[in-house]
Amino acid sequence: MYFVVVLLLFGTLSTVNSEIHSLNYIYTALSKPVELPGIHEFTAMGLMNDKQIDYYDSVDKKKIPKQDWMREKLPADYWEKGTQSRKSKEQWFKVNVNILMERMRHNDTGVHILQWRHGCEVDTQPDGTLKFIKGTDQYSYDGDDFLAFDDVTMQWVAPVDQALPTKRKWDGVQILNQYTKGYLEKECVDWLSKFMAYGDKELIRADSPPKVYAFAKKAKTAGHIRLTCMATGFYPKDVLMHIKKNGVQLTKQDGVLSDGVLPNDDKTYQIRMSVQIPEADKETYECYVSHRMLKEPIEVKWDGKCCDCSQVTVVVIVAVVVVVLLLALVTSLLVLRKKGKICAGNTGALPPTEIQAPLNGNGNGAAILSMPVTMDSASSTSSDSGQGSNERLEREAMLTNGVTTDGASSTSSDSGQGSNERLEREAMLTNEAIGE
Repeated sequence: MYFVVVLLLFGTLSTVNSEIHSLNYIYTALSKPVELPGIHEFTAMGLMNDKQIDYYDSVDKKKIPKQDWMREKLPADYWEKGTQSRKSKEQWFKVNVNILMERMRHNDTGVHILQWRHGCEVDTQPDGTLKFIKGTDQYSYDGDDFLAFDDVTMQWVAPVDQALPTKRKWDGVQILNQYTKGYLEKECVDWLSKFMAYGDKELIRADSPPKVYAFAKKAKTAGHIRLTCMATGFYPKDVLMHIKKNGVQLTKQDGVLSDGVLPNDDKTYQIRMSVQIPEADKETYECYVSHRMLKEPIEVKWDGKCCDCSQVTVVVIVAVVVVVLLLALVTSLLVLRKKGKICAGNTGALPPTEIQAPLNGNGNGAAILSMPVTMDSASSTSSDSGQGSNERLEREAMLTNGVTTDGASSTSSDSGQGSNERLEREAMLTNEAIGE
């Protein structure tokens, strides 16, 4: 059985003259445990501006801060109630991944993955206020989209037939859909604003322009190479990149690939774009990059060289030289120098390796399978909003569906909206989400 790697990243906006901030939560549940380091049956984490801010897994069963400012600014009560909330969601997911397997007619011989992510993106205005750009509330199963909330129409979108029963049920509870919209557009933004204030010193970065590289390596397809443009070391995050052929921008239809903007360990960002071309192609290719810290866009031409295309030839030449001039020390040294030569591209330096911020609580890349979330920031503190009836509804809903209510009734104290309605929605929907 293969594993479906589920890593839901958010689209990169190309608005160079504004600064985008985001708050997202992701929950991931596996249908059964796996014997792999760093991969847990259930994980949950919060991300602000693509940086991990909190974490929970099914082994330690404790919600913990992943940033110093989170630890310093938020009280013990926040983490205690957040832990209880995530314990409840762990059970919620455990039930529902099994329901989804039944609906998809999957057996338990393999490992299946249910993931939920939701959050918001905002644009910082000149006066310092935050303008809502978009909200995300999506479910996926084994890496494929299962259900997504359209906050414009306040309706759920079902891309597969198996999700239609869930859509019908969830759309039948309009008050919960109204809450979901309000949460994405208001409550999430409020929490993001609060977290930005808490982590103000951490968020301040010296603006930095990108360094741009153009290089090529052998492609898997015989007779072809993969040309890559990379910009790295820039801040803020927003950047615009193109690969051009003879001055004309190439697109996805031309085979251009990119993973979007990724974080570096030094809190700057990088982006790569690549395209496969024939090895004998003699056309002019260049990398175009625009960023707010540049007075004008950078255009770096590819020098037409391939870093590793001539390795076989070099090996053959070295072997001949060694056989023929075995005793010639000077020649041997020259051969060693040839073997040690590096491919630096146009810039005179090796292109930096692609670095991504750690995705799990242990800081290792294995957590690509386990990016879990809920706007749990909103559900982790006590509430003064007086949503007592919602707690009863939540308990009734969860008990009816066979899910415990352990810690699930915590609410938000600062956003002005209780999270019981959201928890009620979670309880009512996902368990029954797979059933009629």
